Amino acid sequence: MGEQQVPAARVPMVEESEATGRTAELYDLIKTRTGLPFVPDMFRLVSSRPDLMEVLITGYTGVFSDGVLPRATREMISAWSSKVNGCPYCVGTHNWFLSQFGGSEELTQAIATSDKPGDLPLDERTVALMELVTQVCTGAYRVTDEEWDRVAGFGWTNEEMLEAVFTAGLFAFINRLVDGFGLGSSVTRSRISRQSDAAADADADADAAADATPDPDTAA
Repeated sequence: MGEQQVPAARVPMVEESEATGRTAELYDLIKTRTGLPFVPDMFRLVSSRPDLMEVLITGYTGVFSDGVLPRATREMISAWSSKVNGCPYCVGTHNWFLSQFGGSEELTQAIATSDKPGDLPLDERTVALMELVTQVCTGAYRVTDEEWDRVAGFGWTNEEMLEAVFTAGLFAFINRLVDGFGLGSSVTRSRISRQSDAAADADADADAAADATPDPDTAA
């Protein structure tokens, strides 16, 4: 198992065991909404300001609760927006979520390493949506009516495109919180993305235990 990294930031991060009052209530809400057994460090960046943490929770859970786009598509947009915005910490987090909602290893690897949407293993229709997402990340003021109509011409509804652009915009905000407060530079990977390591370690331990168990047919 790799060395455990301890996240650090330029702002105070309240430990779960030390949370009280509204912060403790919001921590419980985060774990309920995300289905995770811990509070992701991204939320803890604003844990000393419960009023701001509540805004962050509302935006995040609004995107990742019921939506018009499949959850995998929203996670793909989140991971790709983070890649375009230069936030590998968030790329790893949302690639992990993408893999949990059916995204292939080929896709998550491509998101982590590609430079443009056309390099992603996606159909032409989805590439068009991701090109719009990329424009939102790199210069939203350059999105024209003609570009909007071009993407809509691939069969995306206005409601789906609204959700895609909102998700990209939310992650422009989240990426800047993570990097501006120093979390993204204090650890190379989030605790969420390292869950796959823990699962792999557990499988390896189980295999080792099985190998060490004597075969009843050959044991003396």
